[in-house]
Amino acid sequence: MANMQNATKSSATQPLALQLDGVSKRFNDIVAIDNLTLEVKKGEIIGLLGPNGAGKSTLIKTILGLIKPDRGLVKVLGFSVPQETILVKQHVGYVPEHSNAYEFLTGIEFLDFAGDIFQMDLGEKKRRIEEFLRALSLEGREGDMISSYSGGMKKKILIISALMHKPELLLLDEPLNALDPKSAKIVKDLLHQLALQNVTTIISTHVLEIAQAVCTRIAIMYEGKLLALGTIDELRQQAKMPNSGLEDIFLKLTGTEDVQPLVEALSK
Repeated sequence: MANMQNATKSSATQPLALQLDGVSKRFNDIVAIDNLTLEVKKGEIIGLLGPNGAGKSTLIKTILGLIKPDRGLVKVLGFSVPQETILVKQHVGYVPEHSNAYEFLTGIEFLDFAGDIFQMDLGEKKRRIEEFLRALSLEGREGDMISSYSGGMKKKILIISALMHKPELLLLDEPLNALDPKSAKIVKDLLHQLALQNVTTIISTHVLEIAQAVCTRIAIMYEGKLLALGTIDELRQQAKMPNSGLEDIFLKLTGTEDVQPLVEALSK
């Protein structure tokens, strides 16, 4: 009994995977993040939804420390951002939506470079790279220049570089874009498996079916604000749409549900 009580106490005192409190960021006249507060527990998969320009990518970069907020608290796994950004990056895996960097390297050169940045053991790095290349059907193409890769292959290389060092927090910006169905299935199932190991994922996506199928909670951003947060059932209650799918809920909560007049105008 004493051991169980100690384990419970230890779990209760563990830091959240992510804590945002009153975070704001402005670019000239554009408010990208507006007084946003959010807490994410370890092992959660949070879907970050919102129309273009809602602030999703800015928020992810702020969590990672690539963008400094104008005000507010950002803590990742107990580390303060931006004060402890180097420590944060050691425990985080990041997949950007677009990447034009490192195309002068081969796939294996880029992955070797990523493993060295995270100070991975040489044998472990080699094993992990080989496993991911095989799983994502890149085996035999790792020696090719990244500039010769298709969009899907480039995305796979970025996913491998984000996961190979076994991070505790994943920040994924449209990670399944351009992936073939098998690779997308592998990544989605892997995120669920990692969640069982207390790995936390923040996934920004416009594909609402992915968010509904993969995520434990969904955060909807609109004009820099956190408009809604909860499970799909909780969002249905907030939208007062008990039997609706995520697409209809999203459109109602963001005030963009009446698209028929636009469709009719475009079809004339």
